[in-house]
Amino acid sequence: MVEEKKVETSSARVGELVDCVVEQIMPYGTFVRLSTGQKGMIHISELSFNFVKKVEDVLALHQNVKARVIKIDEKGRIDLSLKKAEERAIINVPVTKEAGDSFEKKMASFLKLSESKIADLNSKANSPKSGKKKPGGKPKS
Repeated sequence: MVEEKKVETSSARVGELVDCVVEQIMPYGTFVRLSTGQKGMIHISELSFNFVKKVEDVLALHQNVKARVIKIDEKGRIDLSLKKAEERAIINVPVTKEAGDSFEKKMASFLKLSESKIADLNSKANSPKSGKKKPGGKPKS
């Protein structure tokens, strides 16, 4: 007699933000237990927008996290993302006047620094000590 393997139907849905607890850490990611009791996995590439060398640099065993469901395959396996959870939170932040002022100040500072660096590079390139000949110089006789 052949037993049929039942696939657990997921109560989690793609796009949903879920509470999880880290149960197992592997070199390629972490396995978590969702608040629904289901298991899911967060791949190392979905832990942070920054480079992650080791999963332990971002997560610890038994840590509670909020993650976004990004995929549920035909076998019912749940893929999650911390990056997508952060991304949606960032997008939904209302822009205030102060935030706009802060951006304007940062942009002005960046432009000032950039212009300063370009001027410095130009002065070094045109310096007689640079070892480069300027076009149109007098030939030696």
